Amino acid sequence: MTLFGLTASPSRYCLQIPGRGPGSLNRRASAFPSARKPKQHIGFLRLERTYQTDSVQRCRTQQSHLIKCAMDASYGDGANGPPAIFPRINVRDPYKRLGISREASEDEIQAARNFLVRQYAGHKPSVDAIESAHDKIIMQKFYERKNPKIDIKKKVREVRQSRIVQAITDRFQTPSTKFIIKTSIAFVVLGVLTILFPTEEGPTLQVAISLMATIYFIHDRLKSKIRAFLYGAGAFAFSWLLGTFLMVAVIPPIPVLKGLRSFEVLSSLITYVLLWISSTYLK
Repeated sequence: MTLFGLTASPSRYCLQIPGRGPGSLNRRASAFPSARKPKQHIGFLRLERTYQTDSVQRCRTQQSHLIKCAMDASYGDGANGPPAIFPRINVRDPYKRLGISREASEDEIQAARNFLVRQYAGHKPSVDAIESAHDKIIMQKFYERKNPKIDIKKKVREVRQSRIVQAITDRFQTPSTKFIIKTSIAFVVLGVLTILFPTEEGPTLQVAISLMATIYFIHDRLKSKIRAFLYGAGAFAFSWLLGTFLMVAVIPPIPVLKGLRSFEVLSSLITYVLLWISSTYLK
């Protein structure tokens, strides 16, 4: 006779419990006193328990094998294949070898080195090439700090971007080529006359002509008599004072120009150059 969860027989009644794992046997526990002898009954239980333990172990071994096979199929055979080789191993420039710019900071250099070493750790020549490039860059940075170079282009750029220079350059503008040629011819003629015909009183006439030429050219560009007079007179005074200072403190005597009035002649030539700049480019 069979009931739900129970199996009845004329000699014994047993409770059948479903197995919980694959491959495991149904355990049977006696619900009533057994008719077997105690020693036979104990031996039977031990045999069932041993068989169940072996089945569970085999099942776990099979599951572990399946998981390992799945992982191998997912990741491939990369662990058993040849290690990755650094593609820029033969690049001579250390910056290009690490893939960084020459303006990179020390933190960026160290980060690039650590990343590449981790990526190509399995290939010793690649790691050596990365370490060599890193060491060269660090030594070069250290040498540059000890012996800083003067970057002329950078200095010129900084000077141009300063407020004072910006304020000065804003006061000048480039006129047409025809106007530049006209003013250049006028002041070149004045300079030649000053050198060829020095007088005992000095180049007074030529200097006066240069002042009138400056006022004329400024008026020709700005179309304002007041501004032309003020700009011309101010440019003439500044140019003469600067030319005198340069002759006294900066420019050494020139042996080509000799005579009692050589100082005035050279000062006049410097004044002509400054007046030409003012009359041509002053805004």
